[in-house]
This record gives sequence, C-alpha cells and structure tokens, in this order.
Amino acid sequence: MAIQQTSSAPSAPASSRPYRRARTGYGKRSASGQRPSAPTDFALLPARERYVAGYVDHLPDGAAMDIKSLAKDLPLYGQMAIGTALRALAVAGHLRHVRCRVESLGQSRWVTLTFWSRTARDNEWWALQLAGGAGVGEPEPEASQGEPVAPVVPQQRFPEASEAVPASLSPAYLALARLGRVEPRLALSAADCAALESLAATWFARGVDADYLTRALTSGLPEQVGSPVGLVRRRHTDKAPARLPDAVPAPDAPVRALLVECTECGRPGPPGALPDGLCRACRQSPPAGPAAPDGPTAERDIEAHMRLLREKLRMP
Repeated sequence: MAIQQTSSAPSAPASSRPYRRARTGYGKRSASGQRPSAPTDFALLPARERYVAGYVDHLPDGAAMDIKSLAKDLPLYGQMAIGTALRALAVAGHLRHVRCRVESLGQSRWVTLTFWSRTARDNEWWALQLAGGAGVGEPEPEASQGEPVAPVVPQQRFPEASEAVPASLSPAYLALARLGRVEPRLALSAADCAALESLAATWFARGVDADYLTRALTSGLPEQVGSPVGLVRRRHTDKAPARLPDAVPAPDAPVRALLVECTECGRPGPPGALPDGLCRACRQSPPAGPAAPDGPTAERDIEAHMRLLREKLRMP
C-alpha cells in the first residue's frame, strides 16, 4: 500500500471558479522562453512565496494578480503578506511590473503590464527583454464573462435576376433607397432619391459610409413625418459631417516607451535602473515586518518613571 507523503508547505488552492479578470491593459502576461511546468518549480522559495507563486503560475494570461485580488483569492495571507511575497518573487526573478506608453490615433495613454516567468531570470535577462519592448504588445481587450448570445438575424432576401439593381446606381442613391427599409417614415420614391443623390454624395465625399448616413438621418425622428423628402433634405444640410484632413498612413507599429515599476512603491524607471524590480530607496530599506515587542523597553520606562517619583518625594 502506497503511503502519501505530505508537505508542511501549503499548496496553492485548486481552481473551483473562474479567475478574476483584470481591466484592459492589466493582469498577468507570461514571459517568453519558459520551461514546462514541473512539481519542483519554486522549490527553493520559502513556504509563503512558494504558495503565492504556485497560484500565480496557474493563472491564465489576463487574470488579475494585484495585491487586493490575490488577498481575496488566497485566504491564508492578507494584503501586507501578499505584497511582501510579490516583492520577494520580483527579487527572485519571477516578476516584473512594466509601465508602457501606447500612442495610437493621436492619443497617448499609459498601461501597466505585469510580466510573470516560471523560470527565475536575472536582471540582465529582464533588462534585455524589456529594453527593446520584446514580447510587449498591445493590451488585450477585456473579455467579459457571460457575454450575451447574438440574436439570430434572418437572412436578407436577395432580389431575383429580373429585379436586379442596375450597376450604374451610385452608393449615395442606394443608401437613400434603403432608408425606407430601415425606417418606414422615411420611405423615398425613385424621384426623391434622384433629387437628393447629390446631397448624399457630398457626405460620401467627406469620408462617411452608408451606415453613418443612415444613422444620422433616422435618429431622433418625430412621431409623424409629413414630408419624408423635405425632412431628409433638411437633415442633409443641418447634419452634414465636417471635412477631415487626408488620413495619414499609420506606422507599422505604435510607438512605445517602457518603464519598469518598482514592486514595492510603484516608482517607474528604465529597465536597467531597477535591479530585482526595486528602486534604490526600496533596496536600501528592509521590507516591512511585524513590530518588535516592546516589553523590555516598557520595563525600562517604568523603572525610570519610578525613580523620578522617588526623587520628587525626597525633595523638601
């Protein structure tokens, strides 16, 4: 009969529910070049760090691994203990917090990425990987759980060969002709479509498509429309889109600037300036621990106070 060997170190909790998803741009991101998972992973770490590392290692990419989320999922330790464990894992070479600036479409924003490596890496490896942005991509969009199933849309009935639309009709004419199918109050005749075709063509020349034109013309309609052609003509004039400059071709890749965040205080810096994932101030200061007992000090204070009282009693 085989005897099961138990370990004094707590094991990571089993997955009994979906993992917490982080917001867009946050969460776990696995580093490249890791060895396969093995039972001896994190064997050299202390019990608390081995417990936290085993749980984080089984999290999928995009899962929340901030201090508050881990403290909720790991009932054995509080937020201070989890923060100390994450600092120790960063010093051991398993963890790095990276702040990335993403510039696209004329906008710039900062996102925080948390990189995790099952294999312990030294500072040179992390600096080489993060200096040039290797392995760093755009943040993945947040996946919402329980997304509603898209409604079943009936297939569009295509016209028969005898009713085929002539190929000479412009997109502006076709968009006006379909208004009555989308909104019956704006049903236009063939003569109305021909009269308004030039106005709709102006919208298309300014870079909008048929869907944009349809939404602009059909939104906010009154309950009764007496003259569809008059209302559509007025809306073509009042809601004409602004002219945009010529589109500048987008670069092959967005411009990124990487800054490694200190695991202790969150201060950003270049990849080579934060060895072990800690800034200079946090490396010099020891990690916060439990307060030392003040028994001997309190006893000395009491003795000094009693001596002071005796001296005052001796005074005339």
